[in-house]
Amino acid sequence: MSTIQAILDVDADGSVHLPLPEELRHGKVMIVATLTKVTEAKPSAHAIDFLRKISARGGVSSIANPANWERENRQDRTLPGRE
Repeated sequence: MSTIQAILDVDADGSVHLPLPEELRHGKVMIVATLTKVTEAKPSAHAIDFLRKISARGGVSSIANPANWERENRQDRTLPGRE
């Protein structure tokens, strides 16, 4: 059994998509959910400080072109009703 806690964006059709850990991606899973409206998800002060340090150093130097890096690394999925 795995416990997952996540804040998910709701799609226009009202659905949410929960990425599962590798060991649960095959077969069937039972999900027990408690839905709570999140009014504002605030990043932690630690995360904000870390991002500011990266920015002050000029970003991530190992990524020459961030737009190309994003295009190559993201995993697009087909949106509902847009096949």
